[in-house]
Amino acid sequence: MLDPVVVAWGYPLTFLELLAFGLALACVVLEVLEIHWAWPLAFASSLLYGWLFQVYRLYGEAGLQLFFAAMAIWGWTQWLYGHRGRGLAPSEDPAGLRIARLDSRRWPLVAAGWLAGWGLLGLGLARFTDSDVPWFDAFPTAGSVLGTLLMGRKLIEAWPVWLGVNIVATALFAWKSLYLTAILYAIFCVLAGIGWRRWLRQLNPAGGRAVNA
Repeated sequence: MLDPVVVAWGYPLTFLELLAFGLALACVVLEVLEIHWAWPLAFASSLLYGWLFQVYRLYGEAGLQLFFAAMAIWGWTQWLYGHRGRGLAPSEDPAGLRIARLDSRRWPLVAAGWLAGWGLLGLGLARFTDSDVPWFDAFPTAGSVLGTLLMGRKLIEAWPVWLGVNIVATALFAWKSLYLTAILYAIFCVLAGIGWRRWLRQLNPAGGRAVNA
């Protein structure tokens, strides 16, 4: 899995990275389209990327992939069987989440959680691992935790969070010479913008009442 299958412009592409690339790309496309099969693909690609990142000493990203794999199971059940609650009538809250918007009063908590996670993880990676990019690695890792939680609950704010994560992650993987993965995350940036726009249209297509969570 770690042996190069092709060398492109001096960069050895392994079967592991190629397979993880394909599954992760398919996962995000299905998320944009609101197709719940995105989550099993997320589970598989996360395990593969966890292996790859550990080899490249990206320990924050490697640990994050284990979290992604566990959360993929949760996200799948949420998209299929989850409820919003919050006093909605049964007819307004069927099994299987619809797109919703995060209550604006919770936005500062999201930002504070990202910053706190970045600080704690950055300190941990700097002190307890041999990572050469602890703070660079920690920022998208902390943001990815928030993005996964928001996506699992099908909240539209997941997309701007993922856009920020993907921009930084693209630079990180290019710095670590994981060029195919850097290209993947650059594509993710585009898909995050597309998903954000599409979900906004789906949220309130005919001027009806939008659901807040």
